[in-house]
This record gives sequence, structure tokens and C-alpha cells, in this order.
Amino acid sequence: MVTAERRPEFDHRDPGTPETEWARHLSGVDLPMLELSRYRHVVVLSAHPDDETLGAGGLLAAAHRQGIPTGVIVATSGENSHPASTTHTPDELATRRRAEVFAALELVAPSASVQLLGWPDGGLAERVEDLTAAISDAVPGPDTLLVSPWSRDGHPDHEAVGAAAERAALRRGAVLLQYPIWAWHWAVPDGFDPAMVRLGLGADDQRAKAAALARHVTQTDPLSDAPGDEAVVGPDFARHFDRPYEIFVMPSGPSPDSTSTTGSDGRSLDGDFFDEFYQGQSDPWGFETRWYEERKRALTLAALPRRRFRSAFEPGCSIGVLTAELAARCDSLLATDISEVPLAAARTRLADAPWVRFERRTVPQEWPDAQFDLIVLSEMAYYCSSADLARLIDRAARSLTEDGVLVACHWRHPVPEYPLGGDEVHRALEGEAGLVVLARHEEEDFRLDVLVRPPGRSVARESGLLG
Repeated sequence: MVTAERRPEFDHRDPGTPETEWARHLSGVDLPMLELSRYRHVVVLSAHPDDETLGAGGLLAAAHRQGIPTGVIVATSGENSHPASTTHTPDELATRRRAEVFAALELVAPSASVQLLGWPDGGLAERVEDLTAAISDAVPGPDTLLVSPWSRDGHPDHEAVGAAAERAALRRGAVLLQYPIWAWHWAVPDGFDPAMVRLGLGADDQRAKAAALARHVTQTDPLSDAPGDEAVVGPDFARHFDRPYEIFVMPSGPSPDSTSTTGSDGRSLDGDFFDEFYQGQSDPWGFETRWYEERKRALTLAALPRRRFRSAFEPGCSIGVLTAELAARCDSLLATDISEVPLAAARTRLADAPWVRFERRTVPQEWPDAQFDLIVLSEMAYYCSSADLARLIDRAARSLTEDGVLVACHWRHPVPEYPLGGDEVHRALEGEAGLVVLARHEEEDFRLDVLVRPPGRSVARESGLLG
């Protein structure tokens, strides 16, 4: 298990974990596929010249090929890559490495805008706030894919850029992915389990990435035969970046001191939280008594694009008030909750509805192995960490039939105990490949989205009112 409490100690001159071990491990892992076409902008961050090529060179090439506007920010000039060199001064290395990054980017993303911040190599941990501001300024909006070094990569500069990216992504509503560099060297496959996505690379993108990496001569080749001038990216290490795909980590949650709309520690809320929450309260949210809740249910039901559904799934069903109204429009309905306390009330409420099943499940970990033409995420997804939300959305999308409908409705105001805010949930849903927004209702208090598979034909078109 990779843990963040202690930075790993490693030496780039050591052999490290062979790529054959990683290849064997990654070939057996079923990862969601990253599709760039959903994004209008891509911004790639790099702590040093060559990080962007190693970790995201294929992504840059693919984004350029697809015509997606791209920006690259390189935080340092990498002047301290060879601290023991007697043949090159830091200033000389900085000059060479700045030229190398432009030469490399010309091969993978010639139209990209490039910012070289020129901050001290090895000193980024002291500049996280400055980095956050610079990154935030470069993110056009929530339809941006932000890509950074992994915030747990083991290198202080990589981790600083990753931490700043996490803060900037929350501020700007961007989707954030992070690429490991040194983790492929010091980590081992057994227990390496961050939430990840995979970007498949075509042959042209692979060739462009390899050619770009070859431009970083100060890193891939020895500076000279003198001690201290050894290559930093030797042949064995470089094999980690010669794959027909790139791996990106989905951050586990917002930084505790970030500007997130929430105040939790970023972990998913567990069953104990809800068991305690329900103690002495039969209806803590006022589902049965509040006009706000009654009206919101009516809007949710009115937004459904069909009168009836064959098989529906409602995770986080609580005491079953919405479940009862969904049941009237479904041939089969599975409703689950993380706590047995509200499930008991829900079972009683629908005792005369045998087509409705109630089960205690924790999602996304215990997502049912079934297909549904209706999935309702009502006031529950913000209980997830960022990583669990990504898994939940992926499982929901995979579980939808071709004519399936995903409905999401969430409170928009900050709740200190919740890992995420409602707007964060809906931005993540918007980014799911293979789904488009069919209908949306947005108020100060809540947001309601209906998502379907493309092309997303309106109710009028589906019912024949329009051609």
C-alpha cells in the first residue's frame, strides 16, 4: 500500500522496479479509459523540463492531434539535476534544459502555449501558494483537464506541483489527473492501488513521445564521462515511459487546507457516521415533512424522460421516501443504503411492493453486478471522496443500458462534514465519457442533471413530436 505519511527514500542510480514487473501488473488491472474529447482545454504541469514529456508526452500528442487547445507550465529550469557535476554549472544546465523543453514540445504539441516560471529547482515546496495562483490563472474553466506530477511521487518538487494543482483544480472546477514519475522507480506493484485511469496511445503518438524524450539530452545521456555527469533518465528507467499507454492517478480528495467548498478531511463518509447520525432521528432530513424536499422530489420525477423503466437502482435510498415514488414507475427497483437503520424504515414503507428490493451496500465498492435503465443519485454522491466519486461515476456509466438514464440531484451549499460539494459532484458527472446532459435544473439550493448516452434525443423527439 502506498502511504503519504512518509516520503520514500530512493536514489535514481539504483536499479529500481523493472518495467517488466509493472507491465505484468498493469496488464491485469481493469482501468477506466481516459477520453480527451470531453475536454475543451488541456493544461499540463511540469516541475522540471522533461517531466511533461515523461509523464504526459503521449497525452500532449493526442490533445494536439485532436485540436484541443493546450498549455504547458514548467515550474523550474531543472538547473540542479546534476549537483555533483564538475563540467556544467547550474546556469549552463538551465540554459540547455530550457532549450530542450521547447524542442521536445515542438514534436508533441507544437501549438501549445508554454510558460517557463524559472523558479528554483529543489525549492518548490516553499512556493506552493505561488504555484497555485499561477496554475489557477492558466485554467480557463471547469471544462479543462489539468495534468500534474503526482502529489505522492516521492520528489519534493513533484509533490509541491501536485499539491498546488489539487488546490487550483478545486478553485477553478477543473478535472485533475496526476502522472507518476519516480513512483515507477521506487514503488512495487504489490499494494500499489491509487485510483487510476489509462490513456491508450496510438503508434504516431508513441513515436512523437519517444522523439520528444530524445530531445532531453541532458537527462537521457551522460553530460560527460566525469563522475557526477551520469544520465538521470537511464535506459531502464526510460522503459517505464515507452508503454503503449500512459497511466494517470486520480487524486484521493481535496487538500485539507484547500479552498474546497467542504471542510472534511476528504475521506468518504462511512457506515458508522450514518449509524450515529440516525440515532434518535427517524427522518433527520425532513423527507416526510419539508415542502423543500417534496418539491425537489417532484422536480426529480418530472425530469425523468420516460414514463416507465424496466430496472432501476437507487443507492443511498435512506428511509425510502423517493424510493416509493420511483417504485410506481419501475418494473424492478434495487434500493440500497450504507446504514441498516434507515433501511428498516424503507422496508416497512414498501412492504407491499415486492418488485422493490432493499440491500445494505457501500458504493462504489459494492456496486451491483447488473444493468439498469435508470440510476438515481439523489443527495448521496458528495459523501464520497474524489477517488470514490470517480469510481462511482465509472461504475454507474458501465451499468447503464444503451437507453439508460442517470439522474443526479444534490444540495449546493457547503456542509463541513461532507468530502465534496454538490457542484463538484455534477462537474465530475459532466466529465464522464459516453454520457451527455439531456436536461438540467439549477437553483441556488440544488442542481438536478439528467444524463444519457449520445446523442441525447429530447422527449419531444423520442415521442415523435419532432422529427
